[in-house]
Amino acid sequence: MRAAAGLDDVYRAEFGRAVATVARLTGDIELAEDSVQEAFAAALRTWPRDGVPDRPGAWITTTARNRALDRLRRESSRSGREREAVRFAPDAAATEPGTGFPDDRLLMIFTCCHPALAAPARVALTLRFVCGLRTVEIARMFLQPEATVAQRITRAKAKIRQARIPLRVPPTDLLAERAPTVLAVVYLMFTEGYFATAGPSAVRDELCDEAIRVGRLLCELLPDAERAVRSECHALLALMLLTDSRRAQRRTGDGELVPLAEQDRDGWDRAAVRAGLHHLLLAAADGNGPYLAQARIAAAHAVAPDWAATDWRAIVAAYDDLLTLAPSPSARVNRAIAVGLRDGPEAGLTALAEVAGDRRLAGGQLVVAARADLYRRAGRHTDAAREYRAAIAAAGNDPARRYLRRRLAEMEMFDRPEPM
Repeated sequence: MRAAAGLDDVYRAEFGRAVATVARLTGDIELAEDSVQEAFAAALRTWPRDGVPDRPGAWITTTARNRALDRLRRESSRSGREREAVRFAPDAAATEPGTGFPDDRLLMIFTCCHPALAAPARVALTLRFVCGLRTVEIARMFLQPEATVAQRITRAKAKIRQARIPLRVPPTDLLAERAPTVLAVVYLMFTEGYFATAGPSAVRDELCDEAIRVGRLLCELLPDAERAVRSECHALLALMLLTDSRRAQRRTGDGELVPLAEQDRDGWDRAAVRAGLHHLLLAAADGNGPYLAQARIAAAHAVAPDWAATDWRAIVAAYDDLLTLAPSPSARVNRAIAVGLRDGPEAGLTALAEVAGDRRLAGGQLVVAARADLYRRAGRHTDAAREYRAAIAAAGNDPARRYLRRRLAEMEMFDRPEPM
């Protein structure tokens, strides 16, 4: 691979993993972040000259670890810092008694989700240190100034340091209390992987894989007695597995997006579908939370033999349950799309109009892309073309823009005058 271009891929895949590992070894998230950034700077200097190592992620982590240890040795307060590191860093087992999970990413997720941190800070920290998003990308995701997000992350790191928040999986009696926030960020990680906010690729495979892996760990970790939260954990895992079963068909070989209606269902991962349905049944036995409603939607798509046979009635019903349990403007937009496919595009446009003015959706592509699709299905090509242009302007990654341009070109064909 070309070193410069390949380094960006390595950054997206390995930044969070390397920070988590170095933070566990040193007990200092800020030191870990600085050291990993120095390691990437060293890679930028040396890889074009020496070639990309066989295991670039391991190279980054080892270099960052060595930089961190060098810095600790250089500091005049070395002895105090090292004692502090030993006190806050998990030991070789990296576990709390009774948990038994030596997993760096899991430790980092629980630290980022500590209840002493404000909710916006937890999300920003997770996206930065677990998903490896840059500050500018997080700011774009939440339609906020980059300086605001940077300040939020800086304050959160200071809070972790000042409050001596440990890098650890909490003891068993606190797991159920902490789990809902952790499940939310795991789903955030998966969503960022499956619908990449920025960058050259529409999908970040490493984040999808990591989110599912962590989801499985959490299902094992949560006590049996905590039936409600275990149900939501199984539901989240079901949702991720059922959605992820389509990942390979979501892109062409050259990275172009393939919409669900056009995917080759024979290419879906049937083992993932079976596993997802298994966890869906486990979830339904003990609870009825928002992840279960979303998993039912994913299951309806997974079991439909083709697009035309999709059970849109069941999908709209699941969206209604979801909006009762966890109302959000994005869920209302997706429900409007489902209504349009159940009752016709004009009904979908009416439902979409009821949520389109929500200020939380302003500036994003969700509403305009949904409206464009409904206009297209209604045969209103000029209206659809106008909305596709707006969606292209708001799109965050290159494959999404190319897909929307393809649709726009289809609409413009209809408006082109017939040759004389």
